[in-house]
Amino acid sequence: MYILSLDGKEGESEGAYALEDDNGDKALYLFEDEDDASRYAGLLEADDYLNLNVVEIDDEVAIEACNRYNYKYVIISTDDIVFPPYDYIQED
Repeated sequence: MYILSLDGKEGESEGAYALEDDNGDKALYLFEDEDDASRYAGLLEADDYLNLNVVEIDDEVAIEACNRYNYKYVIISTDDIVFPPYDYIQED
């Protein structure tokens, strides 16, 4: 499995990319395919998001950590198509 890792800039913490829902809950994206993770990171980068690295991880360890700390996770299979969320703000 692969996750997207945040590059910690000076004064910022490093960590894994997680998507936040409308309730403020975050879910870690676990990609089965490295190319899918790279494409998703590229879409985020094109939208001027933080620089992300694709990191291979042991899926059992990641899922166990999510369960232990009550974090949600989403497994992105090779058959899934995901796009980063975009918040559109209307200006008057």
